[in-house]
Amino acid sequence: MVDVTSQQGQATHSSFFLVACAGFASMVGMRICDALLPDLAESFQVSTGVAAGSISLFVIAYGALQLVYGPLGDRYGKQRIISFAVAASALLNLALVFAPSMSAIVVLRGLAGAATAGIIPLSMAYIGDSVPYAERQGVLAKFMSATILGMISGQWAGGIFADLLNWQAAFGVLALLFGAVAFMLLRTLPPVEPVNPDRKSFLRQMGNVLAIPWARRILLIALIEGGFVFSALVFIPTYLHDRFALSLTAAGAIVALYGAGGLAYTFFARRLLARFGERGLALIGGSLMGTGFAMLAFGPHWAWAIPSCLISGLGFYMMHNTLQANATQMAPATRGTAVSLFACSLFLGQSLGISAISLMIDEYGVGAAFIASMIALPLLGFWFASSISHRP
Repeated sequence: MVDVTSQQGQATHSSFFLVACAGFASMVGMRICDALLPDLAESFQVSTGVAAGSISLFVIAYGALQLVYGPLGDRYGKQRIISFAVAASALLNLALVFAPSMSAIVVLRGLAGAATAGIIPLSMAYIGDSVPYAERQGVLAKFMSATILGMISGQWAGGIFADLLNWQAAFGVLALLFGAVAFMLLRTLPPVEPVNPDRKSFLRQMGNVLAIPWARRILLIALIEGGFVFSALVFIPTYLHDRFALSLTAAGAIVALYGAGGLAYTFFARRLLARFGERGLALIGGSLMGTGFAMLAFGPHWAWAIPSCLISGLGFYMMHNTLQANATQMAPATRGTAVSLFACSLFLGQSLGISAISLMIDEYGVGAAFIASMIALPLLGFWFASSISHRP
């Protein structure tokens, strides 16, 4: 009996490790184009706004496909769907290496977003199935460490490839990364969840989640958060490069500090939660994000971006981790669907925000995005905190 228990524990640890690797790879893929935009625009002789389609279509597809992956994970097994999504991501990034035009890159990035969509939300749902709520926010914070490292790596690597090599090399390395993770998943990650043909239809599962008032509130907050955080974040490297003549490697490294701020939060997540509670984390997180984007918008020197990114990243993950924990518990009977709807809202907000700012930056400049986020995010943190106080 002891040997069986030990083997089960090792299998569970291996599963979490591989799921974390998949989350890391997915965030590298999501963020690698941030610092590649000037290189893509120059290579294909298009504007930065047009090149940003490689980001906005990715997140549009990422958000829309949540409506498919969540119910699929509930029906056929979350680990199995994650494995197939990683394998598809490897193939699509390999195809991007040979893209002949900006239009082809935008389309393939959209397909890559559709494939990657099946990774992080289902991983969160898998954690929700496996970990009691009292311990869940801490475990989710550990999982976030992997995704944050992926975000940092993606932003920094994009700048390095743009300066030293080219965008083709960036997508080639990304294909190798996804391929390695897919190989490990398909070989060693067993489908522990049996196929359940008795599940309700996809639309019924989503309808059950949306019928819960608290779930609707969490989804709306996630939509707004995604819109105002990421519409500013993705243009920071371009802003630092154009205004202060920083190299894209340096700009990417500075933006990577946004993830470093989030990583700092994950180290102290349990203590911060015990000290401030969910309501306090929402309030402080929104205030820190507002402060960080204000420093970025009005700072007269590029050095202001260093504390700005650190503070903004810390604030974002304080509020976002609290949102994640609530999302995993808002509809336990259909957790995969619920968490995927949460991700759908987050990335739909992101795509709407990036699309709106892409239309504005040529006329008003990137600073408009920072000012909007500076105002909106503290207000959002206050509303979320107030909602927690009246949570059923």
